[in-house]
Amino acid sequence: MRFFPYELQLRHAFNLAKFSRTTTPDVQVEISFDGVTGYGEASMPPYLGESVESVTRFLSSLNLEQFTDPFRIEEMHDYMDSVAEGNNAAKAAVDIALHDLTGKIMGQPWHRIWGLDPALAPVTSFTIGIDKPDVVRKKVAEAAPYKLLKVKMGLDNDRELVETILQERPGVPLCVDANQGWTDREKALDMCHWLKERGCLFVEQPMAKENLDDAAWLTERAPLPIIADEAVKRLVDVERLKGAYSGINIKLMKSGGMHEAYQMAVLARALGMKVMVGCMTETSCAVSAAAQLAPLTQYADLDGNLLIANDRFRGMQIVDGKITLDPALPGIGVALL
Repeated sequence: MRFFPYELQLRHAFNLAKFSRTTTPDVQVEISFDGVTGYGEASMPPYLGESVESVTRFLSSLNLEQFTDPFRIEEMHDYMDSVAEGNNAAKAAVDIALHDLTGKIMGQPWHRIWGLDPALAPVTSFTIGIDKPDVVRKKVAEAAPYKLLKVKMGLDNDRELVETILQERPGVPLCVDANQGWTDREKALDMCHWLKERGCLFVEQPMAKENLDDAAWLTERAPLPIIADEAVKRLVDVERLKGAYSGINIKLMKSGGMHEAYQMAVLARALGMKVMVGCMTETSCAVSAAAQLAPLTQYADLDGNLLIANDRFRGMQIVDGKITLDPALPGIGVALL
């Protein structure tokens, strides 16, 4: 295993309800076996609590050479969890590289190994961050190829932001991510009704992740599905959120990689919950890995690679707004540029 830091440069400042940034720290991982190399990455937006230092320290502590077979992914996950708790992005980097490696050895992409039909992958949303109206208009123009826009919310100008977007693209379907920015459940319910009238499909993490009572109250009354994001990380979280949320947003950097993400999607579907697959700002490596799961989901937000200016890979493509997987690329479906 080899790894190195790789800072992601954002095309625009990424403005959320609680912070703004122009870069994302990242660590790229390569795992080789019998002349075949798999690629993975750890992307670390600040709220995850991980850093280049913590990721490299965790990766340095691993001894993967004790495993003579790269297909022993379940066992390697148990080993990583035994080394240290948390460190989910670091574990995801190893997991993604292992899935890429084993998929390449088998000569198959992971959506096919999982028995999924790539034609069932949904359209992806394109994120419009919180910003001044003139910048928002520019972002909306750049998002012309995308059929679903994701609006970041959580400040006092939420309605103005939506109106600005709809002035530029009347009738475009929207989804909303408040990133825990709403604090009053009555106002949140009013906002859900207002958004429903303007073509919104769902609302993601409207209130604080710890506030399950208000989430359940809102989910019961809202005219839109309420999707958990910050409130869900790994498999153990899924069942306790049933009833509090309509569905979950699975991200590889939270789940520890593809192995547990797949299990989360299967469990959520069995519980009658909606499934969304999302991403951080990432290269096409992690985004394409997440896209292998997309045919299992109703919603997708896989635009993280489109928001950066220094991608290292070609991989998952967006064709007519829809996630499109290349069957000729095995593993997670990427190749170095």
